[in-house]
Amino acid sequence: LDEASPWFIEGYAGQQSIAPGEDLTFHVSTGASKFEAEIIRLGAVEESVWAQKDIPGQAHPVPENASSHGCQWPESFRLTIPQEWRSGYYQVSLRATDGGGRFAQRGRRTAESSCFFVVRSATPGQNTKMLLQLTTNTYNAYNNWGGFSLYAYNGRGGNQGHRVSFDRPPGSQFASWELPFIQWAEKNGYILDYAVNSDLEFRPELLQHYRLVLSVGHDEYWSTPMRDNIENFIATGGNVAFMSGNTCCWQVRSEDEGKALVCWKENYFKDPVYATGEHALLTSLWSHHLVKRPENQLTGVGFLWGGFHKSHEQFMDGTGAFTVHRPDHWIFEGTALKQGDEFGGENTIVGYECDGAELEWREGLPFPTFRDGTPDSFTVLCTAPARWHPGDSEWYEQWEKGRTGAACL
Repeated sequence: LDEASPWFIEGYAGQQSIAPGEDLTFHVSTGASKFEAEIIRLGAVEESVWAQKDIPGQAHPVPENASSHGCQWPESFRLTIPQEWRSGYYQVSLRATDGGGRFAQRGRRTAESSCFFVVRSATPGQNTKMLLQLTTNTYNAYNNWGGFSLYAYNGRGGNQGHRVSFDRPPGSQFASWELPFIQWAEKNGYILDYAVNSDLEFRPELLQHYRLVLSVGHDEYWSTPMRDNIENFIATGGNVAFMSGNTCCWQVRSEDEGKALVCWKENYFKDPVYATGEHALLTSLWSHHLVKRPENQLTGVGFLWGGFHKSHEQFMDGTGAFTVHRPDHWIFEGTALKQGDEFGGENTIVGYECDGAELEWREGLPFPTFRDGTPDSFTVLCTAPARWHPGDSEWYEQWEKGRTGAACL
């Protein structure tokens, strides 16, 4: 008797971000002869903006190097982005359904998956002066589709990759990090334009249309052009708000015109750049003594002097709260908070990964040493204890074993 064929569906968009009026391709592999796709804008409300059924389907092989060099699947369908589509994060829901085999295994089968893309504004800066950059480099760094990511814990055989492609079914952290902020912003009447990490590198002209760039997700992986362009934006009067920890921790290099990221991390000595002596471009920690460009110089704080709180076996019994040190600062007006008070524990405002600064304590108050790149203008208002896990830190030859840092606000 005939048996049912393997049943699956997966796909990816041909570009991370797109402008209205441009064509976007979609690349889908499926065991179904036909499938359907629906595009939904995610925000304060979910808006279904496009759907199509009976799209011809075909199964495509997965290359051995799909994680690093992409799937190279052919185009399944394409769409010209309508001019009226708002800037935002668009989820592509892919579905395939059938009745199983012809004579046997005739149970109804459904396969579903999703991918995403970001629509940039058709008129940058016209409706808002706030640009939200989505942390798509980090999405890709953690994505182990095809076998490997930039991490060993979820890699095939426990191996860590050093190159990850965007041309494969993606991972996304959008629902965990950016979406709650966006839902709050839209419900309160704030209009945001959207971009992805690589837009800061390949479309820096976007920045001239905005007064504020927002980083609210897990913004861990930055390239040199990204950082150069955002620092130039700040130097010419622009503002940037960093609302999360572990920001700009690892330096990456874009390859294949933004289709892939390279980061050698702990194995920086294997990076081809290492042998050239151009250590400023090493794909390792921005705070690495060979790179000499700590993220503190950009954000005020960095991960080397922060670490984990209520995560990675560090301070698992922590309060998840900040302790107030300078209650007279304007930011605390109307709160009635006093020195030594804690706040935010009920919402675990301090947790997971935290950035900090090298501190010295005088008369019970913390002061930056400024030796770690922290700007001279930085004032520490609150702290919470944080620490790197030994397995994440002791590869670094200048790391002090057992060092405890602090999340700093």
